[in-house]
Amino acid sequence: MLPTTSVSARGQGNGALSPRDAARHTAGAKRYKYLRRLFHFRQMDFEFALWQMLYLFTSPQRVYRNFHYRKQTKDQWARDDPAFLVLLSIWLCVSTVGFGFVLDMGFFETVKLLLWVVFIDCVGVGLLIATLMWFVSNKYLVKQQNRDYDVEWGYAFDVHLNAFYPLLVILHFIQLFFINYVIISDSVIGYFVGNTLWLIAIGYYIYVTFLGYSALPFLKNTAILLYPFALLILLYLISLACGWNFTRMLCSFYKYRVK
Repeated sequence: MLPTTSVSARGQGNGALSPRDAARHTAGAKRYKYLRRLFHFRQMDFEFALWQMLYLFTSPQRVYRNFHYRKQTKDQWARDDPAFLVLLSIWLCVSTVGFGFVLDMGFFETVKLLLWVVFIDCVGVGLLIATLMWFVSNKYLVKQQNRDYDVEWGYAFDVHLNAFYPLLVILHFIQLFFINYVIISDSVIGYFVGNTLWLIAIGYYIYVTFLGYSALPFLKNTAILLYPFALLILLYLISLACGWNFTRMLCSFYKYRVK
């Protein structure tokens, strides 16, 4: 299902870009092209974005192989098509409305919750994580012999979006079917099911993030990105022993934020 052509403008001639091509490959030019396409839905490849969303669950490695293809053909790792971001935004809206319905929120409370989830949980936290990972990867993970390469900030943000999508589906969609009848009950099975879903969702986030940076051939020691798994499992076991219910805490927090 992946394209097979891999012609690179950089691979022709002596490998140097002409001044016109160099101008087209600046960060500002890439950002302008990406933002401009946000207002041209006919130019977006929604079918391919849906393919990526499917394979982020079943085979995320295949998604990152496409990033290699983009680097070869367009000389950038980050997405140049905002279709994935648009579909993710739609998922956020639908799942948040479902969350508001399950928590018995009114219309304006649901709108407040939607604004919080979009601009704080997804965009705000995503900007912080992407910036942190961009800095750490360029500062500590780039191979010494490849100092001419660096991790694009846009790619770091794409990795966050890729990892955030499975987490969103698990916590804001699948979990909805169990909240009122199982998870927020006072029984042991309630916080076991809820906390297990949190374990799977955050574990998926860590794993997809690791795959994103390990896909870059000029990075080293990317296995350290899997180390948070140990802390995650430890916290999960402690939560079960202490009877903490992360989903109930999240619901209480959301209700407090929309008051």
